[in-house]
Amino acid sequence: MALSTTQLQDLYRFMLTARRIEETLAKLPGFHPAVGEEAIPIGTFFGLSKQDYMVPHYRGALSAAYMRGADLRTLFAGVLGKATGHNFGRFRGDICMPIEHRILGMFNGILGSTIGLATGTALSAKVLQTGAVTVISFGDGCSNLGAFHENINLAASLDLPIVYVCQNNQYAMSTPSSRSIRAASVADRAVGYGIPGVQVDGNDVIAVHSVVDAAVQRARSGLGPTLIEALTYRVSGHYGGEQPAYQSANERNSWCERDPIRHLETTLRSRNQLASAQSLTDDSLIQRIVADAMSQAQTDPEPGAGDLGEDTVFATSAAPVT
Repeated sequence: MALSTTQLQDLYRFMLTARRIEETLAKLPGFHPAVGEEAIPIGTFFGLSKQDYMVPHYRGALSAAYMRGADLRTLFAGVLGKATGHNFGRFRGDICMPIEHRILGMFNGILGSTIGLATGTALSAKVLQTGAVTVISFGDGCSNLGAFHENINLAASLDLPIVYVCQNNQYAMSTPSSRSIRAASVADRAVGYGIPGVQVDGNDVIAVHSVVDAAVQRARSGLGPTLIEALTYRVSGHYGGEQPAYQSANERNSWCERDPIRHLETTLRSRNQLASAQSLTDDSLIQRIVADAMSQAQTDPEPGAGDLGEDTVFATSAAPVT
């Protein structure tokens, strides 16, 4: 389905906001930024219904959650381990997402565990006939895990309403995907499960959204899952502060030339829509909003013994089953 002018303007604003969020997070030691990969979390989760489940890859998760409506200060507080975060400072906020927005995270330190959680929400939606679709993104390294194969096989066998998106940024920590994946592409693995496999330019937010939206509509109509591989590149280190000597300068520079925001601007310019998108997107205001949210989160209190009580661990007996 073609995007309207208003939707394209929204995409531009979300992309620019994501860049400012990721640039801010990249300054934190040990954080895993998604600078240069914003088209995948934004394009993948843009336009989902409120009943649908989002299960974002940790790289870009905060940008996707903010687009969904989560409070940015609270998200930053989670990353900083503050008591005001969604997990009360008990775990990293980039992989513990706000469930009240129907966003799931790892909730543990095991990469790829979200694939099982996402498949579970899709199974629940089918059993309960809610009409909800689950969309999950994960890295290329996770596509080599047993959990990846087991869950996609289950989802395909049961025609579950789920879309699997591999955010292939070419590296699993320091291991290039060319050395760990013998298949021509991650998308090619879909044939083994009898489901569609689609490869897309992960630096083209419109293309990413288009293929994901088609897969969501397919899943919602009862036709089962789709495996999508969105190709991008990790232009920074695996974490903030790492110097990726295993990446050649030529390789990195060539991908920097394919910056997803410049790509979107070029597309909008060719459609005579860039000026209107920029006029509605105040970058200086976005920068202030992001900076203020981080500044406030930094001054928030550290967690204490009383910040995680029984009522925040166990559901009350009156809690409805959804």
